[in-house]
Amino acid sequence: MRLEILGAESLGARGLCCRIETRDRVVVVDPGVALGAWRHGLPPHPVQVAVGREIRRRIVSALAGATDVVFSHFHGDHVPLLEPNPYQLGIRQLPADIGRLRAWSLSPSSQTATSRARAADLMELFGSHFRVAEGRGDGDLWFSEGVAHGGGGPLAGSVMLTRVDVGGRVFVHASDTQLLSASTVDLLLELEPHWVLAAGPPLYQEALGHDERRRAWANALRLARGVSTLVLDHHLLRSAEGAAWLDRLSAEAGRRVQCAADFMGRPRRLLEARRRELYAAMPVRTGWHDAYARGRATVDDFGPSRA
Repeated sequence: MRLEILGAESLGARGLCCRIETRDRVVVVDPGVALGAWRHGLPPHPVQVAVGREIRRRIVSALAGATDVVFSHFHGDHVPLLEPNPYQLGIRQLPADIGRLRAWSLSPSSQTATSRARAADLMELFGSHFRVAEGRGDGDLWFSEGVAHGGGGPLAGSVMLTRVDVGGRVFVHASDTQLLSASTVDLLLELEPHWVLAAGPPLYQEALGHDERRRAWANALRLARGVSTLVLDHHLLRSAEGAAWLDRLSAEAGRRVQCAADFMGRPRRLLEARRRELYAAMPVRTGWHDAYARGRATVDDFGPSRA
């Protein structure tokens, strides 16, 4: 199996997209990307915009050679959108023949109205190739019933796990579980994975209480000790605190727990966590974001190499 993580916070933008290549299939999971609209009172720095654009191109290229695409849920950093903002992946940016792919999806029926509308756009895009996949299997692929998105709640909705079996070795994409549910970690371990890619807890959120943080740590430690390779990213790497938490987890587990950048052999680009620092080092003229949205400004002076 070849696993390539295409986008995640440690790679510079919001998302948890990956490409898995098996003997017979090329599967892209959660082809979406986004930038936090506001962080520390600031919009995305142009360096972030440049990196996000690079990730969008990477995802589109992966989809051009894919056989299957999976949507674990319908948040804007996990799916292409019919009406994206300038920093998200749009449906019109996808390969012209995208509708040929087998599309596997969480059921939209119990999700929010926004998620149901996004699912309807994807159903129209893929037509008869769009399949609600919860609890189903297809050859090397198997999909869970919906599990809690983070701490759960009606606005959070649910997410679908994707299991890929490659000759008896197993990869699981655990999306926005955030390690806040012990029962979800139980399910993950029951799937007997060798590799797991999952979202870690959102430590940057003040609303995340002490009990939730303690539960996430215990769940992460149990998972780290139960699988060969654990990659945690997404919400966790939106802060420097998350990176330190990941390194402490490695020490406690007695084995390395990686973020996406570590796994891909790239430097950690915690650009959202560094947004204030980016603005201080590379000031942005007033009106740049409006001009960029109108196609009247570029990221040429703020390329990824500046990060």
